[in-house]
Order: sequence, then structure tokens, then C-alpha cells
Amino acid sequence: MKTKVMDDAEIRFRGIDALNKALGVTAALRFLTLLHRESTDYVEVSRQLYKGQTIDEIFERARKQGKKTA
Repeated sequence: MKTKVMDDAEIRFRGIDALNKALGVTAALRFLTLLHRESTDYVEVSRQLYKGQTIDEIFERARKQGKKTA
């Protein structure tokens, strides 16, 4: 089964919808405001996101995700 590739507008819409559902409207808006107000250390974000995972696990998950969207 092929998954439809989302365009940027749909990704934005789904992301904001997910934030609203997870955090509530007010906290989601605060989160989005923080992203624009403060610089983000993406290296540190990546370290936390992938903490405890091997490079093989990360690539395998990416490979599987790529197959879903292809």
C-alpha cells in the first residue's frame, strides 16, 4: 500500500492539528511562538531525539519510512 506524499501545506496543517490535540490550543500557540523567538540548537535536539539508538536503528527506521511514502 502506497502512502500519499504530503505537500508542505498539508504537513503544516497536520502538524498544527497534532500540536493542538497534544497540547491544547493555547500551549500549541506558545510552542510555535517559542520556535520563532528563540534560536534552536538542532544538534542538541537530535542528540536527545536519537539518544540510546544505534546508527543502524536510525537508518532502518528511515528506510522503512521511506518505503511507506514511496
